[in-house]
Amino acid sequence: MFFDSHAHYDDKKFKKDLDAIMKKIKEAGVDYVVNVGADVDTSLKSLELADQYDFIYASVGVHPHDVKDLMEEDIEKLYGMAATHDKVVAFGEIGLDYHYDYSPRELQKEWFVEQIELAKELELPIIVHSREASQDTYNILKDYKGNMFGGVIHCFSGSAELAKEYVKDDYYIGIGGVITFPNAKKTIEVVKEIPLDYLLIETDCPYLAPVPHRGQRNDSSNLKFIAEKIAELKGVSLEEVAEKTMANAKKLYGIQ
Repeated sequence: MFFDSHAHYDDKKFKKDLDAIMKKIKEAGVDYVVNVGADVDTSLKSLELADQYDFIYASVGVHPHDVKDLMEEDIEKLYGMAATHDKVVAFGEIGLDYHYDYSPRELQKEWFVEQIELAKELELPIIVHSREASQDTYNILKDYKGNMFGGVIHCFSGSAELAKEYVKDDYYIGIGGVITFPNAKKTIEVVKEIPLDYLLIETDCPYLAPVPHRGQRNDSSNLKFIAEKIAELKGVSLEEVAEKTMANAKKLYGIQ
């Protein structure tokens, strides 16, 4: 029933009870999960999870926080992972993060572009992280044709106007637990304005648990709270949101 388009089950917070969590989310009606890499090690762990669980798929890439340590040989490793593993369905998460600036901004831009080009060479969609870097992210994606094989703006935090521009370029908009928060005015406006055809649901677990579990460890069983809020805002059924976001994710990630 549900497709979690962005999760991090490689996180150490799941280390002690991963099998139990996998059983829990299957029982909650989660049919697919994309486990998203943030560096070389977590990308490799995503592949291991995809091998271990039939409903998990993987993406590989390096998060902007970690590009300060990135080397060309790491890019070669990522290329090898994506080129040889049939359950790699995307390149990401890649992008820009100006909130923490853990990596210098110019370096973030350079590696963002290089990873976009790598995704195009591999003919994979991209999973884009953008925090307090809306204009630079948009400009880079526009200039380097990041949408050539599709993409999603993960955990979208920009304006409805910007979301519309992304949709014009055929990007999906990722909606997570933030939509349930009391101060989520911008995200609520985005969901109201963007057609369901361009929305994906995601947990970003173990982070960003939705209300009523805010502040707790998140997992894919909480997708229903995100879908319920979208259904409420759109004036449609939960089933319609689940079915449409499932179809959208399968289309983006090329899953039959």
